[in-house]
Amino acid sequence: MADKLETRLEQGIRELKLGLPATAQPKLIHYLHLLNKWNKAFNLSGVTSISDMLAWHLLDSLAVMPHIRGSRILDIGSGAGLPGIPLAIALPDTKFVLLDSNGKKTRFLFQAKLALELDNVEIVNERVDAYLQKEEAGEFSLVTCRAFATLADCVAMLSRTFAAGTPLLAMKGIEPLAEIADLPNTVKASEIIKLDVPHIDSQRHLVLVTPV
Repeated sequence: MADKLETRLEQGIRELKLGLPATAQPKLIHYLHLLNKWNKAFNLSGVTSISDMLAWHLLDSLAVMPHIRGSRILDIGSGAGLPGIPLAIALPDTKFVLLDSNGKKTRFLFQAKLALELDNVEIVNERVDAYLQKEEAGEFSLVTCRAFATLADCVAMLSRTFAAGTPLLAMKGIEPLAEIADLPNTVKASEIIKLDVPHIDSQRHLVLVTPV
């Protein structure tokens, strides 16, 4: 099974046309096994097959990599570390703050950070609005989220980062036209990007939300 996972991961990375560090693929497989193990006890993901996790979690997250800009990224509602951990493995020179209010999930994130030796990752167990009110939160180049909240709800939580000019890159399934229509007039969906993720037949989109 391990060899098959590594082969599928290598093939998926090739299809996505990504250039990853030499250390990335072993760490991605290690993360996948950690997630699979913890998921059995803590129900971190609705995807229960490790083979499906490779496509729906690893490759889906890595498909975002070409659209990551800047030196410090905030991943809100990070859950099991998606897309934050795969991206942090792929982009070791970029800082990632993984934020989630669920203690069970952040305990897994702390374990994954230690096991994978991710010095570029910071874990925060807090609500988005409470964290961003703190001065120590600092500034971010970009905010990411996956299966977290509607675009309008995300914008409401991120008023401080939007005020600083920080865009939101939201991962969605089908093109979320109704959510885009509900956005307040202080922001706009400046890009809608269709993703082709290997081994996933369903639609996948990114929405870049920027201040007006």
